[in-house]
Amino acid sequence: MNMMARTLTGWQKQPNKLNIQGTIEKAIESIVGHTVNLTASGRTDAGVHALGQVANFKTDSQIPIEKFAVAINSRLKKSIVVKSAEEVEERFHSRLNCKRKTYRYIINNSSQGTAIYRNLEYHISNKLDVEKMKEAAKFFEGEHDFKAFKASGTSSKSSVRTIYNADVTKVDDKIYIELTGSGFLYNMVRIIAGTLVEVGIGKMNPENIKQIIESKKRENAGKTLPAHGLYLVEVEY
Repeated sequence: MNMMARTLTGWQKQPNKLNIQGTIEKAIESIVGHTVNLTASGRTDAGVHALGQVANFKTDSQIPIEKFAVAINSRLKKSIVVKSAEEVEERFHSRLNCKRKTYRYIINNSSQGTAIYRNLEYHISNKLDVEKMKEAAKFFEGEHDFKAFKASGTSSKSSVRTIYNADVTKVDDKIYIELTGSGFLYNMVRIIAGTLVEVGIGKMNPENIKQIIESKKRENAGKTLPAHGLYLVEVEY
């Protein structure tokens, strides 16, 4: 299933707490008549949004696949939408078979910000130098040890990841930081975005990115920006 969700709660199922996974599972179970276990391409934290999350489940239901999305959406709250559903091989795994992911971080760089979109983008009133941010972003491309850009205490066996593309663009008062990679460490995109902001306000030079990566020290990178500006845009297989 390909889906989008605006999340005030996280993806992962937790007892007695609102969450995306549990909500969708209940909707599916009410349709197919048996328990299902959703496997997503990755977890999204509370506040993070998804435009293209992918999840799979097993069922012996005879409902035609082309009707699944409509049926599930009829049982979901308006903050979650299943965009499409398709049949896959028995061994398909949404997370393990993923080849590339694209994340986007949105910054509102106007002087006053916005009331309507306050939970959909991060506001910074200080004018950011987008050209320097673009230059700095290119240092993230390639295969690197991103230990300096992961949350403290993360238990990943390896912090080596490949970033295929890192772009910074500006449209009116909005700045978009978009990263496509083989995978991302916990809070990695939000820390990279925070580091690019440091470049944008002049606290760092674009060339400092290379040094920060090589240092492998979290304290050398920028702060972790808030979750509500982050979007999972696309998952590729």
